Amino acid sequence: MNKFFIMMAHTYKNRVKSKSFIITTIITIALIMVLSNLQSIIETFSDGEEEKKVAVITENEGWLQSLQQTLATNDDLSIEAYEGSLEEAKASVEEGEHTSVVQIEEGEEGLPQATYYANQIANTGDSEPVRQALQQLKAQQVTQQADVDQETLQQISAPVNFELVALEESAKTAEELNQTRGLVYIMLFFMYFSVIMYGNMISTEVATEKSSRVMEILISSVSPVSQMFAKIIGIAFLGLTQFAIFISVGYFGIQQSMQSGEGSMLESFGLTEVQPSTVIFAVVFFLLGYLLFATLAATLGSLVSRLEDAQQIVAPMMMLIIAAFLIAMFGLGVPDAKFITISSYFPFFTPLIMFLRVGMLDIPAWEIALSIGILVASIALLGWLGARIYRGGVLMYGKSSSLKDLKTALQLSKKEKG
Repeated sequence: MNKFFIMMAHTYKNRVKSKSFIITTIITIALIMVLSNLQSIIETFSDGEEEKKVAVITENEGWLQSLQQTLATNDDLSIEAYEGSLEEAKASVEEGEHTSVVQIEEGEEGLPQATYYANQIANTGDSEPVRQALQQLKAQQVTQQADVDQETLQQISAPVNFELVALEESAKTAEELNQTRGLVYIMLFFMYFSVIMYGNMISTEVATEKSSRVMEILISSVSPVSQMFAKIIGIAFLGLTQFAIFISVGYFGIQQSMQSGEGSMLESFGLTEVQPSTVIFAVVFFLLGYLLFATLAATLGSLVSRLEDAQQIVAPMMMLIIAAFLIAMFGLGVPDAKFITISSYFPFFTPLIMFLRVGMLDIPAWEIALSIGILVASIALLGWLGARIYRGGVLMYGKSSSLKDLKTALQLSKKEKG
């Protein structure tokens, strides 16, 4: 047991001091700080920008006044009447005196139609407010021609009151579903990136030791099961360290960006209605999913002795997590589909898809227990099989990146035992 902890600590210390870990952590911290303060950053750069002047050419003064009134609350745009010709207005835009020019003409049935001119039309943030204001102006003109009063128009435009009510007492409300969907999104991305990042770390860790011939010494003094799980748990602690740093930085950044001190972090994320059991299941399925994929990564990593082969050998594992991720994303819209139900019992899909069902639906406790049991049994089976492959695989050298080498690894494992 002492050797197990020594190997686990060795794996953790080596990785936490590595340049790749430090650089990745620093870049991610910087990204989190930027995202958590994005609104403040945008406002800081926007404060120095001049008001955008929009020249309007129209013979209908009423349309111009309506446009000015509608966009009066937009601090970024200034609607100005232009007395010159269209060509002169275009030249004014090219010279930078105006941001854009809008020519409003009378179209069919006396309704307004417009053409928007600007040096670049890629920024819809400039043209869209004008288009919406003109759409509102057109609606007013149509209602006036049809002799429809403004109150009737507002009633027509108002959205219908449509409420979702679940008849089952244990079913989640619409508010709970919306908030749970956010938590499921977070879980999906955490699981996806954790498997890709830390799964690669585990496979390359094994391949690195094999390439340096250190493995031949370790295999004679420490059991393959201890070696494999020491690396898995060591990398797990590395991941927890990184997540703790990211969560702390994110919490600090969001607290700094919040305008008022009122409300909690859950309220700022809109997660006040999420049930504690959902959070618990998120942790359970995340940990079990990590153990399952990490065990597979260590097993596959033992088959190669070169770092360049490590990426290729773990490709099947990556395809599994990508497939699970895509199915789960599809399942967010139809969590009760039979295909989603069946997929949730496939071990490599269970961590993502069963958690999706637990979060979005009210499923029987036995289904949750069965899925957890399948995961635990799969981890145990893969651990047992992986240890045998690991024992033989770590003794295999040379170019090796094919799953056919599993048979060779098992044969070497039997000889080693004999």
